[in-house]
Amino acid sequence: MTVSENGERAAALTLTSALVGGITVIRVTGLLDATTRDQFADYLAAEVEEHGPDMALDLGGVTFMDSRALGLIVHHWQLSTNAGGKFALIGVEYAKTKVMWITGLAQRLPLYDTIEEALAAFG
Repeated sequence: MTVSENGERAAALTLTSALVGGITVIRVTGLLDATTRDQFADYLAAEVEEHGPDMALDLGGVTFMDSRALGLIVHHWQLSTNAGGKFALIGVEYAKTKVMWITGLAQRLPLYDTIEEALAAFG
């Protein structure tokens, strides 16, 4: 848990999802690090099991990402594409997700600025 500006306890990670045209769009807000990895992993696995491999992760609300979280994202990217699904990352900000650029994965992962662009690429 973290403390918000008004002094209240706030969740370190908030995950919400919506099904848009058969694509699971997951909005990620907060920290993606060792303290939230299991929560993130369980949520992604449950969404894939319930809705299938087509997935878009909206990372616009991420405040920090570590290499473990990136490894989990890469794992789900591979699971999705190996199952014939489509995968996208939306709203990735360099300052908060530097690990993607340091590893060179930003050039390989399907990145989009907006949800609309990602959904259009899904066809």
